[in-house]
Amino acid sequence: MSLPGDASMGSPEARLLIAEDDPDLGSSLESFFRRNGYEVHHVTEGEHALQEITTLPPYDLVLLDVRLPEKDGFEVLREARQAGVDSPVIMLTVKDEHKHKLRGFDLGADDYVTKPFGTEELAARVEAVLARSRSSLPDTGDVYSFGNLTVHFSGDTVAEEGEAIELTDLEFDILEYFIKHRGRTVSREQLLRDVWGISGDITTRTIDRHVASLRKKIEPAPDDPTYLQTVYGIGYKFVEKEDVESRGSSENSG
Repeated sequence: MSLPGDASMGSPEARLLIAEDDPDLGSSLESFFRRNGYEVHHVTEGEHALQEITTLPPYDLVLLDVRLPEKDGFEVLREARQAGVDSPVIMLTVKDEHKHKLRGFDLGADDYVTKPFGTEELAARVEAVLARSRSSLPDTGDVYSFGNLTVHFSGDTVAEEGEAIELTDLEFDILEYFIKHRGRTVSREQLLRDVWGISGDITTRTIDRHVASLRKKIEPAPDDPTYLQTVYGIGYKFVEKEDVESRGSSENSG
């Protein structure tokens, strides 16, 4: 694989983890991204990758090969998301089957690159995912609307077409967290850590009960949620209204 010389990639402070068991490819990628201003760490085994991903400070992005020894990339990603890690992840694989891509996305991958790939393409994808990640927690201001609901953060209030919806303090905190992490998979452990402020002292069933209660108050059909969706085996994802509308339009046109 030929590498471009010194492309300017605009991310001089980004920390990048490369989990790739091919030593030649891993070393080439490490050298390339270092030349372009990244702080890079390269590992070749799944267990080591998981250890790095779950160690603070978090990486800004992870390039994760599917075929890692000891623990494959899918399992590494699953355990990392379950541990509350929300660093963006690009999966690297020789498998180009649709089911493998779906599995990666279901586990919380942000993008998927199939080998062999051009390094310029990979670099562009890295920059795109980093840009999305940096804008994924935008300043929503004081008001955020979705569906018929309007959330006022400073007042801790939610209204549906002007009528107040009564949320508990914890339900509001959960909703606010989901909105500010919209589009990203949020694990139950992440909710424990960032909303409850603890680690492991509340069962995930308790979290599920609170989310179910919140759904009853904000979802048009709580048993078939539109906005606060379940990511099975991991946690939940708040889907923005534009994504819901776009998906509905695609289904109708099909």
